[in-house]
Amino acid sequence: MQFTSEQRLDDGVLEREFTLGEIPGTLWTPGSAPAPLVLMAHNNGLPKAEPRLVARARYTAARGYAVATIDAAGCGDRPRSAADEQARADLRRAMQAGEPVDEILESFIGPLVETAVPEWQTTLDALLELPAIGGPVGYSGGWTALGIRLALVEPRIAAAGFFAGGYVPRAQREEARQVSIPLLFLLQWDDEGNPRQRALDLFDAFGSKEKTLHANLGGHTGTPSFELEDGCRFLDRHLK
Repeated sequence: MQFTSEQRLDDGVLEREFTLGEIPGTLWTPGSAPAPLVLMAHNNGLPKAEPRLVARARYTAARGYAVATIDAAGCGDRPRSAADEQARADLRRAMQAGEPVDEILESFIGPLVETAVPEWQTTLDALLELPAIGGPVGYSGGWTALGIRLALVEPRIAAAGFFAGGYVPRAQREEARQVSIPLLFLLQWDDEGNPRQRALDLFDAFGSKEKTLHANLGGHTGTPSFELEDGCRFLDRHLK
């Protein structure tokens, strides 16, 4: 892992850019060390510098956590394959025409998860070697399909916060029954891209004995700011 830049924020959080082979990422660490680690994932081609993700990461780091995110393949400045570009074009066309998009998403999201999981595990290995990070590890992010798979294959993840707004392929919906770690599940009641009942069915499917659903009125990007605080309280219960 090579750090390429750093800046100290007003609240004492240290923000550093890094590269790990071909993987670019950002790490935020609080003034106190060692700190529990939170993996904060994103999808849909968004960069790790996406403002909403950065705001959540900085807030969480200021609450005493090390927070890391990476650009998955096809996200940010990382190149996209011809198949990815075609799938995105097909998705845009179907959405504009008001056509069903589930089958397009099935063929698109699944391979992204398969590629992203080993990259996140490689990143996790490198992060846990840093003196500023002491574990345990949590997951927080809008890429629920990735989080479900990581929760199954990565025993170092002790708790997870999922956002119901992302599409979860059928295979991951079945995998949700095997997830047993504590969960906080955020649902926007009027999410334009994710039918409410599908999100509720996914929550019901999770095998965790401790799982909490927070549902708020509003569309996909309308999650209330107070959920940041509630999310950190959830992490406090399970990572500190």
